[in-house]
Amino acid sequence: MDFSDVLEKCGSFGRFQNVILLLYGYTNILSSLHYFSQTLITFTPEHWCYHDDLQNLSVSEVRSIYTNITPSSCTLLQGVINGTGVAAKSGQCRDWIFQREHDYESITTELKWVCDKSHHSAVGQSFFFIGSVVGTIIFGYLSDRIGRIPALLMATLAGASGDFMTSFVFSFPLFTLSRFISGLSTDTMYYLMYILVFEYLSPKHRTFGLNIILAFFYCFGLVTSPWAAIWIGNWRHYLWLASLPALGVLAYPLLICESAQWLLTKKRYDRAVQCLKWVAKFNGRQVEDSVFDEFVKQHREKVNEQRKLTTHEDTFMGMFRTPRLRRFTFTLLLKSVIITLSYDVINRNMEGLGTSPFKLFSYTSLNYLPAGCTILLLQNIIGRKGMACGALLVGGIITTVTGFLIAFLDPTENAVLLAIMIGLGRYGVTVSYDAEIQYAAEIIPTSVRGRAISNIHVAGLASNSLVFYVIYLAKYYKPLPSIFISCLMFFGAVLCLTLPETLNRKLPETLADAECFAQDKPCLLCPTIDKHQKSCQTSA
Repeated sequence: MDFSDVLEKCGSFGRFQNVILLLYGYTNILSSLHYFSQTLITFTPEHWCYHDDLQNLSVSEVRSIYTNITPSSCTLLQGVINGTGVAAKSGQCRDWIFQREHDYESITTELKWVCDKSHHSAVGQSFFFIGSVVGTIIFGYLSDRIGRIPALLMATLAGASGDFMTSFVFSFPLFTLSRFISGLSTDTMYYLMYILVFEYLSPKHRTFGLNIILAFFYCFGLVTSPWAAIWIGNWRHYLWLASLPALGVLAYPLLICESAQWLLTKKRYDRAVQCLKWVAKFNGRQVEDSVFDEFVKQHREKVNEQRKLTTHEDTFMGMFRTPRLRRFTFTLLLKSVIITLSYDVINRNMEGLGTSPFKLFSYTSLNYLPAGCTILLLQNIIGRKGMACGALLVGGIITTVTGFLIAFLDPTENAVLLAIMIGLGRYGVTVSYDAEIQYAAEIIPTSVRGRAISNIHVAGLASNSLVFYVIYLAKYYKPLPSIFISCLMFFGAVLCLTLPETLNRKLPETLADAECFAQDKPCLLCPTIDKHQKSCQTSA
């Protein structure tokens, strides 16, 4: 009798799972508000250097005056003669005219972080991701030491505190410090809740529960957040909206219990049984004590047998001891770098495409719903490997086409077409990102799942320091960022083929299980090919 058998008796998709999925949805809303807050508070609208001769002129008139001056945003005017601007031979611009989107005040417009201070927002973004690397390591370690729920609460509240602190800053040093604190929870609060839900859902319900909830709630957060920012009208007040709802996670321990699988790996058998009994009671199931006694007995025997075979405690570094596990681990780390870098470049590059960045971000965020439905419909048919590989392949093709359209089309005349292509690009990379999370969680054994997934996310988040350099490649050749990202996605698709398929298989709980996992199947085999081979053998 293994854990999945006991969970089935207690209820693997009952009222308890419904509650935990709703909390997972709430966490996704918090995560979406938090992760892209940096993008919304630092939007830089079109702007021009201020001069007294430009007072009371319309935006179109100002734009016309600056037609013959480059760069218009940072060149000081000597004056305006016959409707044409004359650049000053010396001096620096100290004030600007901003074409604010619906009068929205961003930190860029309020503190005038443009021209020689335009790097301030990018540096703050870098500190945000440095914080995410530090936070992922710390809270990932804590999730395997003190439990999933305590680590989740600390991570979520740390990020919210950083956002709240940011709303009160007026200087660049304090901005970088507060963004570092804010970054501590980036992705961590999401994947810790993901692991908790993952460990309380039966395999046949994981794809539906995890991806549909993610698609709906994360999509809701992304689509509404730009409009909320416009409605509020000020970046400081928007950060209050993004941070204060995080206090709701304090109610989580009252509604759900700690991961029973994690408690078993820590040999806290009595507490694990209490949690399973709570699940059974919540789901209205009657389970005899003898079932739990037999389960704990068999689990103890299994642990004792494995202890005789190895003297090593299961740790993340243990995944590098054997050639097979080492290859899988390096592949997961590299795949995380590719997908995370692609995800962030595509999702954050919203300016200069002929459409309001607020509207473009909101409308193209709707792709999360079809992305979740795609995973739901196909992942249990073509398998985790087929889903991950196919999504990267299709996403790479879409990104390549989008890059060349941006290069050869006028954004103002083809804004709708470019918006559609940006949306399709976000769709492809979203499917890749979401499929990768579940695939990695199923390959990694329970005993090191928290630390391993956190370290894999660290590798991915560390690559975000390259996002602005990749986007800067457009200065040399407009489609170059898209070409670079699409090449990475094609390489990632090939990497996916070297990992084992996890569909319809008992997932590993220890490193010993992981070493033997799917050894009887060649890595390049996909479920559809496997089914075809079996049907041919049966007919023969």
